[in-house]
This record gives sequence, C-alpha cells and structure tokens, in this order.
Amino acid sequence: MRAAVLRRFNEPFSIDEVTFLEPAQGRVLVRTGASPFCSTDVTNWRGELGKVPPTILGHASMGVVEAVGPGVTRVKVGDRVIAPGTPECGVCFYCGIGRPDQCSELFDRPGVSATSDGYLHVADGPDGEPITAAGKVGGYAEFMNMSETQLFPIESDLPDDYLSMMGCGITTGLGAVINVAEVKAGESVVVVGLGHLGQWVVQAARLVGATTIIGIDPVASRRELAGSLGATHVVDPASEDALSVVRSLTGGRGADQVFETAGPQDAVPEALSYGRRAGTVSFMGVKRGGSTVTVPQAAISVEGRRILGVQNGNVHFRRDLPRYARLIEQGKLQAEPIITTRYPLDGIDAALAASRDLTDVCGIIVPSR
Repeated sequence: MRAAVLRRFNEPFSIDEVTFLEPAQGRVLVRTGASPFCSTDVTNWRGELGKVPPTILGHASMGVVEAVGPGVTRVKVGDRVIAPGTPECGVCFYCGIGRPDQCSELFDRPGVSATSDGYLHVADGPDGEPITAAGKVGGYAEFMNMSETQLFPIESDLPDDYLSMMGCGITTGLGAVINVAEVKAGESVVVVGLGHLGQWVVQAARLVGATTIIGIDPVASRRELAGSLGATHVVDPASEDALSVVRSLTGGRGADQVFETAGPQDAVPEALSYGRRAGTVSFMGVKRGGSTVTVPQAAISVEGRRILGVQNGNVHFRRDLPRYARLIEQGKLQAEPIITTRYPLDGIDAALAASRDLTDVCGIIVPSR
C-alpha cells in the first residue's frame, strides 16, 4: 500500500509502495480514512522533534479496522476507530491516577525521551528497509499498524475528516478548556494563536459560557474565523498593543484564563503577561524539541498564577470522544469551517507548504481521494 515516507529532512515526501507488517500480538491493521496535517509535522519534517527517517508522519488519524493480531480485545474488524497520538494502556501508574495523557506506553519505553517517541517498525519499504511510524500512528498512509491501546471505537455518522480531528485538535482544545483549566461561565479567556488548536479552544470557551473571548493572531483570516466561531474580540499583535487591549477588556487586570496554542518560545512569556494575578495560564505548544523559556519569576510566585501544562487535553478517550462527537452532531461545535483543504496522499507536499505558510488552518489528508 502507499505511504508518504519522510526519507530526508527538509525535502519532499516520497510516495512509496510499502508492505505493512501483519498485526502482531496486541496490534491492529487499520485502513486510514483521514488524517489532519498538523503544524507539529512541519516541525517533524524539519527534523526538530527527534524523528528518525525513514518514517511515516501523521500523529493523529481515523480509519476502519482491517485485521487484528492475537490477543486483541478492544476493537474488532469493521470498527470505525479514532487513532490519537496518545495511548491509554489502562494499567500504568499514570493511567491509574487518572492521567492517561502521560501513559507509560508512550513515555516510559526504551528509547523514549521528551523529543523521541521510540520508533516502531510498521512496514517494509520498496528495498526492504524498515519503515517506522512517528507518534506510533503514521497517519499519512493508506494503512496504519497500531497498538490496540491507541485505538478507540466510535459510533457516529460524522464524516471521516471531521472524526480525524478528534485525535488531536478537537480533543486537545476542548480538553484543555474543560478538563484541565476548567473554565467557568462568566470568565474571560485569551487564546494566543488561532490555528487549528486555537480555534477549538475558542469554541470550547464559548461552549462553557466564557463571556469575553480574545483571540490573538497576526493572520487576518484566522482572526476572522475565530470571530465567527465565538471570539468576542480579535487582536492583530502586529498592529495593536495586544497587552493594552487585553487589559482594557478585562477591567485592567488581565484575563482569568489564558491559553498558549501557538508554539514558539516567545509565546510563553507573552501568554503569561495576558493573565491576571491568581489567574490560570495553560501552555499547549511546542515548536522545537529541547527548547527552553524564560519567564518573570514574580509572575508565578508572588502574583500567584496557576501554570498548567496540557498534553492532549488530559482526555479520557472512552469517556470524552462520544461527548465531543455529539456536540458536533448537534451543531454546538463547528468542524467544517476549520478544514481549509482536503488533499490526496500525493498532495502531501502541498499540505505541508500550506501548513508551513499558515495558508491552511487545517488541511486533511484523505488517502483514498
């Protein structure tokens, strides 16, 4: 089957005929339905998050179960499944304390570090070389060879491209607002960065009843989209003093809740500055593995801000996926406006360019197109 293989950093993807391995113990072969092209994979393409070619990128996807290996009990052939970048083994320390976003199956295996996900051989290339799956998913291919702990059945009539965003943007954005920061009705919210993730944070903030939702982004089309999805105010940081605007809209204090969804290092102290004393600031972006940030110490200690890190929205997939799907089915959340372009597999370089150049909010790879 075909896969878009990253063979060298900063070069076009190679669309190869590869042979996927038969599913081994606890593993599942999934026919890919759709995969969002995430900005994280622009960073992966540049070689800045520890990936090792040849590999198949795409750390979130959805599809239909094609075959199962020995011992698989969570899914069966024919199931429609979500394939996020985070597994839920259900037995490790972190799953046991209610933090499946930190599941040991992802973070505590040999070869795993903050910048490397431990590469799994999932297919053989045309010359027999082993091909790995980045993020243990490898969604930019016609098939995926995955662990059953990273697949979640879903019963929904939503189209494949909508459901594909459940593995990353939807769950992370909604989970950040609802599960992690626990935004309350009447609070003020600032969203720094209005890409795929930021648009879902805006929608989640509106959903829970935030009364002032301020989106900050230099791209006019993204500000316009955020305004249509629930932002009450949008700010162009290139032409306005964003800090002055935020304070003018929040009684001079700063926002109750701030979400950094942009990724660059300098977005971290920027986001911190928009929050009020004793407020909450949630950090969600990473642009480069191993990067560090510097923030004012007093803003954290003396001024009592609550600083939260968000990994996949601390979502419990079996609990949260049906809820989020229903919200879209009922029209309470909008998926279609966030999808900028749908690409066939051999259009992946165009998807990369549109993500890198901020032309797309979210491009979707549909291998069967």
